Amino acid sequence: MAEPDLVVPVYKQSPQVRLPQYETPAASGMDLRAFLREAVCISPLERVRIPTGLVFEIPSGYEGQVRPRSGLAWRQGVTVLNAPGTIDSDYRGPVEIILINLGSEPFTIHPGDRIAQLVIAPVSRAVLREADAVKASVRGEGGFGSTGV
Repeated sequence: MAEPDLVVPVYKQSPQVRLPQYETPAASGMDLRAFLREAVCISPLERVRIPTGLVFEIPSGYEGQVRPRSGLAWRQGVTVLNAPGTIDSDYRGPVEIILINLGSEPFTIHPGDRIAQLVIAPVSRAVLREADAVKASVRGEGGFGSTGV
Protein backbone atom coordinates (compact mmCIF):
# COMPACT_ATOMS: atom_id res chain seq x y z
CA MET A 1 0.00 0.00 0.00
CA ALA A 2 1.28 3.50 -0.86
CA GLU A 3 2.22 6.07 1.74
CA PRO A 4 -0.63 8.43 2.68
CA ASP A 5 -0.73 11.83 1.00
CA LEU A 6 -1.95 13.53 4.17
CA VAL A 7 -2.15 12.86 7.90
CA VAL A 8 -5.38 13.95 9.62
CA PRO A 9 -5.48 13.90 13.44
CA VAL A 10 -8.74 12.38 14.77
CA TYR A 11 -10.08 12.42 18.33
CA LYS A 12 -12.30 9.50 19.36
CA GLN A 13 -15.00 10.45 21.89
CA SER A 14 -14.96 6.90 23.25
CA PRO A 15 -12.59 3.92 23.10
CA GLN A 16 -15.43 2.00 21.38
CA VAL A 17 -15.36 4.32 18.35
CA ARG A 18 -13.61 2.82 15.33
CA LEU A 19 -11.50 5.07 13.15
CA PRO A 20 -12.73 5.34 9.56
CA GLN A 21 -10.80 3.22 7.12
CA TYR A 22 -10.58 2.52 3.42
CA GLU A 23 -12.25 -0.82 2.70
CA THR A 24 -10.27 -1.51 -0.49
CA PRO A 25 -6.79 -0.41 -1.63
CA ALA A 26 -8.16 1.94 -4.32
CA ALA A 27 -11.14 3.35 -2.38
CA SER A 28 -11.36 7.15 -2.28
CA GLY A 29 -13.73 7.22 0.70
CA MET A 30 -13.41 5.91 4.25
CA ASP A 31 -16.49 4.46 5.89
CA LEU A 32 -18.00 6.40 8.80
CA ARG A 33 -19.86 4.41 11.45
CA ALA A 34 -22.80 5.15 13.73
CA PHE A 35 -21.79 5.91 17.32
CA LEU A 36 -25.03 4.96 19.09
CA ARG A 37 -25.97 3.52 22.47
CA GLU A 38 -28.98 1.81 20.92
CA ALA A 39 -30.47 1.26 17.49
CA VAL A 40 -32.31 4.10 15.73
CA CYS A 41 -35.22 3.40 13.39
CA ILE A 42 -35.71 5.87 10.53
CA SER A 43 -39.25 5.97 9.14
CA PRO A 44 -39.85 6.72 5.45
CA LEU A 45 -39.15 10.42 4.72
CA GLU A 46 -37.78 10.93 8.24
CA ARG A 47 -34.39 12.58 8.74
CA VAL A 48 -32.07 11.98 11.68
CA ARG A 49 -28.65 13.09 12.89
CA ILE A 50 -26.40 10.15 13.64
CA PRO A 51 -23.23 10.80 15.64
CA THR A 52 -19.90 9.29 14.58
CA GLY A 53 -18.05 9.92 17.85
CA LEU A 54 -15.23 11.55 15.89
CA VAL A 55 -13.65 15.01 15.87
CA PHE A 56 -11.31 15.75 12.95
CA GLU A 57 -8.44 18.20 12.66
CA ILE A 58 -8.52 18.57 8.90
CA PRO A 59 -5.50 20.57 7.70
CA SER A 60 -5.99 24.01 6.17
CA GLY A 61 -6.47 23.75 2.43
CA TYR A 62 -8.55 20.56 2.72
CA GLU A 63 -12.12 19.60 3.55
CA GLY A 64 -13.92 16.45 4.55
CA GLN A 65 -16.72 15.51 2.16
CA VAL A 66 -19.44 13.32 3.70
CA ARG A 67 -21.04 11.23 0.99
CA PRO A 68 -23.71 8.52 0.88
CA ARG A 69 -22.81 4.85 0.79
CA SER A 70 -24.07 3.60 -2.57
CA GLY A 71 -25.28 0.22 -1.30
CA LEU A 72 -27.30 1.80 1.51
CA ALA A 73 -28.83 4.29 -0.92
CA TRP A 74 -29.64 1.69 -3.56
CA ARG A 75 -30.87 -1.15 -1.36
CA GLN A 76 -32.61 0.80 1.40
CA GLY A 77 -33.16 4.31 0.03
CA VAL A 78 -31.16 5.77 2.93
CA THR A 79 -28.85 8.61 1.97
CA VAL A 80 -26.98 11.64 3.27
CA LEU A 81 -29.47 14.50 3.11
CA ASN A 82 -27.02 17.33 2.45
CA ALA A 83 -24.73 15.29 0.19
CA PRO A 84 -22.00 16.01 0.04
CA GLY A 85 -21.82 17.36 3.55
CA THR A 86 -18.75 19.46 4.25
CA ILE A 87 -16.42 19.32 7.23
CA ASP A 88 -14.42 22.56 7.08
CA SER A 89 -10.80 22.60 8.19
CA ASP A 90 -11.58 24.99 11.04
CA TYR A 91 -14.45 22.89 12.49
CA ARG A 92 -13.45 21.06 15.66
CA GLY A 93 -16.75 19.63 16.87
CA PRO A 94 -18.13 16.11 16.77
CA VAL A 95 -19.19 15.00 13.30
CA GLU A 96 -22.80 13.94 12.86
CA ILE A 97 -24.32 12.58 9.67
CA ILE A 98 -27.74 13.78 8.48
CA LEU A 99 -29.51 10.75 7.04
CA ILE A 100 -32.89 10.55 5.35
CA ASN A 101 -34.90 7.46 4.53
CA LEU A 102 -36.25 7.88 1.00
CA GLY A 103 -37.34 4.24 0.94
CA SER A 104 -40.85 2.93 1.51
CA GLU A 105 -40.01 0.89 4.63
CA PRO A 106 -38.57 1.84 8.04
CA PHE A 107 -34.82 1.27 8.29
CA THR A 108 -32.89 0.58 11.49
CA ILE A 109 -29.35 1.80 12.11
CA HIS A 110 -27.46 -0.21 14.72
CA PRO A 111 -24.42 0.87 16.75
CA GLY A 112 -21.32 0.54 14.58
CA ASP A 113 -23.15 0.37 11.25
CA ARG A 114 -21.40 1.96 8.29
CA ILE A 115 -23.59 4.95 7.39
CA ALA A 116 -21.59 7.26 5.12
CA GLN A 117 -18.23 7.81 3.45
CA LEU A 118 -15.61 10.45 4.17
CA VAL A 119 -13.43 11.80 1.37
CA ILE A 120 -10.63 14.22 2.25
CA ALA A 121 -10.23 16.64 -0.66
CA PRO A 122 -8.25 19.77 -1.47
CA VAL A 123 -10.11 23.07 -1.42
CA SER A 124 -9.77 25.85 -3.98
CA ARG A 125 -10.68 29.34 -2.87
CA ALA A 126 -11.74 31.88 -5.48
CA VAL A 127 -11.74 35.63 -5.63
CA LEU A 128 -14.99 36.92 -7.09
CA ARG A 129 -14.68 40.00 -9.23
CA GLU A 130 -17.78 41.95 -10.21
CA ALA A 131 -18.16 42.34 -13.97
CA ASP A 132 -20.49 44.33 -16.24
CA ALA A 133 -21.15 41.16 -18.26
CA VAL A 134 -19.83 37.63 -18.75
CA LYS A 135 -18.49 36.08 -21.96
CA ALA A 136 -20.92 34.09 -24.11
CA SER A 137 -20.56 30.31 -24.35
CA VAL A 138 -21.94 27.64 -26.66
CA ARG A 139 -24.32 26.49 -23.94
CA GLY A 140 -25.47 29.99 -23.03
CA GLU A 141 -28.28 30.13 -20.50
CA GLY A 142 -29.45 26.56 -21.09
CA GLY A 143 -29.87 24.66 -17.83
CA PHE A 144 -32.01 22.01 -16.14
CA GLY A 145 -32.07 19.42 -18.90
CA SER A 146 -31.16 21.71 -21.78
CA THR A 147 -28.58 19.18 -23.02
CA GLY A 148 -31.07 16.29 -23.04
CA VAL A 149 -32.10 13.57 -20.64
